[in-house]
Amino acid sequence: MAPAPGSGPRRKGMGGPGSGPSSLRQGLRRAWQEKHQVFLAPQYTGLVAACLCLAEVGVNLWVIRRVAYTEIDWKAYMDEVEGVVNGTFDYTQLKGDTGPLVYPAGFVYIFLGLYYVTNRGTNIRLAQYLFAALYLMTLLLVFRIYSRTRKVPPYVFFFMCCASYRIHSIYILRLFNDPVAMAFLFLAVNLFLEERWSWGCCCFSLAVSVKMNVLLFAPGLLFLLLWRFGLLGSLPKLGICALLQVVLGLPFLLENPVGYLTRSFDLGRQFLFKWTVNWRFLPEEVFQHRAFHLALLTLHLAALAFFALHRWHRSEGSLLWLLKDPAERKSPAQPLMVNHILPLGLTMGRARSP
Repeated sequence: MAPAPGSGPRRKGMGGPGSGPSSLRQGLRRAWQEKHQVFLAPQYTGLVAACLCLAEVGVNLWVIRRVAYTEIDWKAYMDEVEGVVNGTFDYTQLKGDTGPLVYPAGFVYIFLGLYYVTNRGTNIRLAQYLFAALYLMTLLLVFRIYSRTRKVPPYVFFFMCCASYRIHSIYILRLFNDPVAMAFLFLAVNLFLEERWSWGCCCFSLAVSVKMNVLLFAPGLLFLLLWRFGLLGSLPKLGICALLQVVLGLPFLLENPVGYLTRSFDLGRQFLFKWTVNWRFLPEEVFQHRAFHLALLTLHLAALAFFALHRWHRSEGSLLWLLKDPAERKSPAQPLMVNHILPLGLTMGRARSP
């Protein structure tokens, strides 16, 4: 297997996935000999990531068995999808303990599956184990993205996973829908890095269908599509994203299209102050004020405009370059590198609500 683009030459003894047991032993022996570099040298990312994933198995099992589960949204999720089980497809009639259903149709299908697997949502412990498995899968997807850069020192990954209380809380102590959405998003990023754009757009749309917040990444994806395919070449990929949303939402669109769109993609929804993390330092009246919301939106759009004008196209000189067919450009777009993905993500928000 050829090394990934941008990965640089492989060190002797650090074989690829197809290497035999002898190569693996050589790699481990070299890692032991250079143990002072294992947590600092990016070429050991794969080894450190594997060790952290094994450690995370133990951490997740310990947290599930020793730390009390906190009920926040899980019962509401189950009540919402139970309405669909009972034959209700009008989104305005679907609700749970915390209020009306406000997530797109992909959320309904996925948590409907969890509803049946966990005995109508009553088997919390099983749901925790399923979310722990989802966490480990997501961790592997994230490690794979970072390993492609060969620039991030492996010790950083410890603070990203094992030492993070919040990440374990979101997954296995709260059972939020954010982990499901982010798993699809990180899978999409991995597919983009493999130049599988259609499948990547499909996974990105699936992520949006679980939680609308993933749309925060849409400007970055649009830039990448234009950079890689131009305006006309991007339209089929954007069509995949839109078509999947229509197909998933079809049963609800046929019943009450306005109700489905206004509930699942409600851009004016207001969050409760007690659930905020990033803005806890503000007084509640400021957090709830519409002027504060408009200010945040304005700053976000301004940041996107700044990056579009001064960062994303800086090597080409004009945004019109992005609209051209790649064959007509003086400098055709190169295959996507991980370094194109990570800077774009810096301007996007997290999927978790504020």
